[in-house]
Amino acid sequence: MLSSLSRLARRPLAAIVLLPAVLVVAPAAHAAVAPALGAAAAEHPGRRVEVIVQVRPGAQADALVRRGGGRVTRRLPLIGGLVARMRASAAAALARRPEIRAVSLNAPVESTGTVDPAALRTSYNQSIRSDRSWGFGATGKGVGVAVIDTGIAGQLPDFRVSQADTRSRVVASAVVNPAARDATDTFGHGTHVAGLIAGNGTNRDPDDPLSGRYAGVAPDANLIAIKADDGQGRTTLADIIAGLQFAVDFKSTYNIRVVNLSLRSSVAESYRTDPLDAAVEQAWYAGIVVVAAAGNGGTASDAVSYAPANDPHVITAGAVDDMGTKDISDDRLASWSGRGTTQDGFAKPDVVAPGAQLVSTLAPSSYYASACPACVVDGGYLRIGGTSMAAAVVSGEVADLLQLFPDFRPDQVKATVVKRTRAVMSPTSSGLVDAGGEPAAATSVTDTVVGAEAAADKAELNPTSVSATAPPPSTWLDPTTLAIDYQRVSWSRISWSDAPDALRPAWSRVSWSVAEWSRVSWSATPDSCTDFQRADWTRVSWSDTDVGWARDECVAMDPTAAWASTSSAEFSRVSWSTSFER
Repeated sequence: MLSSLSRLARRPLAAIVLLPAVLVVAPAAHAAVAPALGAAAAEHPGRRVEVIVQVRPGAQADALVRRGGGRVTRRLPLIGGLVARMRASAAAALARRPEIRAVSLNAPVESTGTVDPAALRTSYNQSIRSDRSWGFGATGKGVGVAVIDTGIAGQLPDFRVSQADTRSRVVASAVVNPAARDATDTFGHGTHVAGLIAGNGTNRDPDDPLSGRYAGVAPDANLIAIKADDGQGRTTLADIIAGLQFAVDFKSTYNIRVVNLSLRSSVAESYRTDPLDAAVEQAWYAGIVVVAAAGNGGTASDAVSYAPANDPHVITAGAVDDMGTKDISDDRLASWSGRGTTQDGFAKPDVVAPGAQLVSTLAPSSYYASACPACVVDGGYLRIGGTSMAAAVVSGEVADLLQLFPDFRPDQVKATVVKRTRAVMSPTSSGLVDAGGEPAAATSVTDTVVGAEAAADKAELNPTSVSATAPPPSTWLDPTTLAIDYQRVSWSRISWSDAPDALRPAWSRVSWSVAEWSRVSWSATPDSCTDFQRADWTRVSWSDTDVGWARDECVAMDPTAAWASTSSAEFSRVSWSTSFER
């Protein structure tokens, strides 16, 4: 199996000649720790530093650096040395080894733009060991994560490129809900999710007292905001499917490698026929890793029977409670985390991650801020919980992994993330369990098990192989091409139409506002009736008489169509897997 360093070593190096490793030398005295490095290790032991390591002949320096959680970034054959990034405490320990001549700071201790785990006021990064990923250089840099949600407040300093570069890492936005007026996150859910994925509080101004206090799992990743709600948290399956279409169409443009779906359908249906499951599989086979929230249904019989969490291809994330501590030994499976067996016989979730009482970025003047003032933390952050949050944490881990292994296919990513996890405590006892609450084959929370709490360091240091068999795809996909079969689906107009021209704040059919509809210009057609039905009959500026007239027109045109049913709107409902109380 390849380690992350051996994988990275395939990059070409310019005429580097290593000293012969066959020389035999007499034991040497331990080197003293340089004063500057010693001071850095004492004051900020967890902070990453860049060091120059001078090596004695015959020493396996790469292995020593890796063992200390570091990463070799450059070689200096002229002095028989190398440059490495690692924690200050690990660098000081390395300097004391007999195989090493000296370890010196190459530059001042990093602070700008680099997350210091010791300064964080949250604990979820330590729970999944993403702080160790940062030590490997895995911060999601260059990886695009599409967040299909309620929008992202991309102007927040946590989403800047760096302190010096105030451009937003929310590199694109799209609006895919006909009832949304603009791309603003007026609800608040999407911004919170985005911060858990890729927020970076170290990009705040240096004199900001909140600088460096909060950070997501992939603090350098790019975000693509796909607003699927109407501005008040309401959305439908068709809106989410349209968002997936956007991610697929612009995959190459923005290097979209991950889609986060912190939501679930309100109707339980087999993944073989559910349209949302078909859409996520199309994105999956297009090379995009899809991470979905398991839902907050606990052990209810249908807890994991809703799209997209019930799809066996995607990574379904449940939640643990990290108890607000950076000690992994007390992480406990959340009692409300959805778990069980889908209607097609697949055990879900695939993995769990912190999801209880997580603090992340707050969208200014959003519904979430007004609905729960007590949830607002430090003025600019919000504390809420749910498997929505757990999915975001896993999406961040995936972005970090893909930075190190950009050639990995979605199935390789899933195999590595799911097989490289660690057990957590049962919600009802002190026993160790997996994501489904079943006893885990482990004696310690540090043991590697399959399908339990995400462990980013285990995944990145020891990627694994894909299962020999894969579940069959949705029946709406062609079994040979694994693409949507347009001859068989009735919803292709909504979900898989061609992309528009250049990216716009609103695209395709959603470039208009439902509130601007006029009875004078409106006529009953299959398209207009579908759009009107999706508006839930109440979000337009028409009078009750006009609404009734339009519905009568649609029913008269086709009494058997979806818009003729009073319950059809509920069929397309989507709910966010979150709660102020989690």
